[in-house]
Amino acid sequence: MSVALANSPVVCLNCHAGEMEIFHRAENVPVNSCILLDSKQAAQSYPKGRIELGYCRHCGFISNTTFNSKLTEYSGRYEETQGFSGTFQKFHHKLAERLIEKHNLHEKDIIEIGCGKGEFLALLCSLGENRGTGFDPGVDVQRLADSPVAERTQFIADFYSEKYADHNADFYVCKMTLEHIHPTGDFIATVRRAIGDRTGTTVFFQIPESTRILREIAFEDIYYEHCSYFTPESLRYLFEQNGFAVDDVATEYADQYLTIEAHAISDTDAAPVTDTDLSALTDLVATFPERFQAKQQEWQSRLNDYASQGKKVILWGGGSKAVAFLSDFDTNATVEYVVDINPYRQGHFLPGSGIPIAGPEFLTDYKPDVVVIMNAVYCDEISADLTRLGLAPTIIAL
Repeated sequence: MSVALANSPVVCLNCHAGEMEIFHRAENVPVNSCILLDSKQAAQSYPKGRIELGYCRHCGFISNTTFNSKLTEYSGRYEETQGFSGTFQKFHHKLAERLIEKHNLHEKDIIEIGCGKGEFLALLCSLGENRGTGFDPGVDVQRLADSPVAERTQFIADFYSEKYADHNADFYVCKMTLEHIHPTGDFIATVRRAIGDRTGTTVFFQIPESTRILREIAFEDIYYEHCSYFTPESLRYLFEQNGFAVDDVATEYADQYLTIEAHAISDTDAAPVTDTDLSALTDLVATFPERFQAKQQEWQSRLNDYASQGKKVILWGGGSKAVAFLSDFDTNATVEYVVDINPYRQGHFLPGSGIPIAGPEFLTDYKPDVVVIMNAVYCDEISADLTRLGLAPTIIAL
């Protein structure tokens, strides 16, 4: 993609029809949030980029118009898994069971695009006796080497692209990956071409739900790797315009995730793209800057009060949300540590702030006064961990 000239319109990469209207900017944002960094110096000097969120009035898509994929890194150092949480494991298991039952995924071939560390593909193959191929440059095959489905799964440490079109499947799944892809229209067209004349083939995509981000000013969910932000309207448009009939669009996981199930159709079966009313979404975008500033000031004031009172504040959750949170506020005098239950993150440092990541047991000696939970869906799980550790700090959830 060529770089737009100054003052020239930026075309929407989702529909290729509308122009992006900038409504939110952020400077000096770490270009990766989940990279494992071994020192505070390496974390604080990690490359930073700029976010300029644009909105397309034609399809409802939101995108970081200044995103540069060359700045991001997806490798063995990228540690994104949520699989160490019992709450998430339960959700993952139920999702796999639902997809297997709904789509009769038994002894089928499944492709997962952006498989991460491969846990979900392994679940689909285990519960449905399926065969799986996962694509992800950051996959760690050793983590699943002892899996009972190891002989029925293969992992390719690369981005899914046109060159893998010869890998056919009965079912395609892509979870929490499309938001990392800038030219979304081109990418879904690539998936459709790979399916070819096998009409009826079903795809399942899951991404963050962005209407909630706009409505609740969820600033912790705006970060560099997430260059593409979907609402139900823009997601439906994307698939309908690229050779799919949409079977279902839904939200799940406390309405944080947006999902779509669609099947490939022939050109003769294609219908006009659904005409949707974007007025409510447009209003949320228009009022976002003012509401963002108010919420940011509220949180900065709260953190300043904790600092003046000498309270020890920790963040629970050492992933992307924590990096985004720390990028938005002056927390150096307030937040000294971040806690995460993922053992692969512990002992490393957050990009940008350089704050160290510790395991929960660390808190028994540190004894925080305030715990800020990065995702409210984990409140019960984290509260139970704090009780187990004999701690009773003030708990605040984003």
